[in-house]
Amino acid sequence: MKKLPLYFILTVIAAVMLYPLLWLAGASFKSNEEIFSSIWFMPDSFDLSVYFKAWETVTPYTMGHYFINTFLIIIPKTLFAVISSVVTAYGFARFDFPFKRLCFALLMGAMFMPAIVTIMPAYLMWSKLGFLDTYVPLTLPALFAAEGSFVFMLIQFFKGIPKEFDEAARIDGCGALRTLIHILIPCLRPVIVSISVFTFLWTMNDFLTPLIMISSVEKYPLSLALRLSADSTGNGYEQRKILAMSVIGLIPSIAVFTAAQKKFLSGITAGGLSG
Repeated sequence: MKKLPLYFILTVIAAVMLYPLLWLAGASFKSNEEIFSSIWFMPDSFDLSVYFKAWETVTPYTMGHYFINTFLIIIPKTLFAVISSVVTAYGFARFDFPFKRLCFALLMGAMFMPAIVTIMPAYLMWSKLGFLDTYVPLTLPALFAAEGSFVFMLIQFFKGIPKEFDEAARIDGCGALRTLIHILIPCLRPVIVSISVFTFLWTMNDFLTPLIMISSVEKYPLSLALRLSADSTGNGYEQRKILAMSVIGLIPSIAVFTAAQKKFLSGITAGGLSG
């Protein structure tokens, strides 16, 4: 009974946080007049045909095509981010090398640099290399531990793993790479899941970088396809079609977060041995 007020407050906060999603799902069934006349999420009627129309989009391609484009970016970028961040953090946490402190300071400094500062130099560089209108500018930077926060997170986890593990592996004949793969990485599963989820969600929601680097509608990811549909609206256009596209676009993010929720939360909060 003492915790009842706390549960009530948490329930109210959860309802407030979830209401925009409920409204989005409900408004996808509403007419334009209903959308702009009421903030209540329940529609007068449910007509699933709007989702079939939304799937077709206003372009020559369906949402399935844009989902494939999006995953062609997300999958390699996530793999690159995990591999490069783990290897970089392993080097900082377990080895001594010249200018280690300086390199770490530069890495942390880059972490606080706004992405908007680097996007124009990046555009010019990829233009000179001839990789504009490809997925290379969207995926390849992740291979170089471009996200300093991931490296920092992993370093803290490495510090929580006793170095005796490394020494025991070395006695058994394991080199540095085998020790990382067979001994340390299994202990890093929660933080690796967290990095994967963060990369997935950030890439799924990224709008500015694909907008600058990609010019062909055929290669657009889902975020640009949604905006293209909004730009194509005219008088009498059904706003619920755009909302239905948004609901469909949210499904992968919700599914990934739900599937990885337990490991994701432990990866964020845990500070010692995990696995």
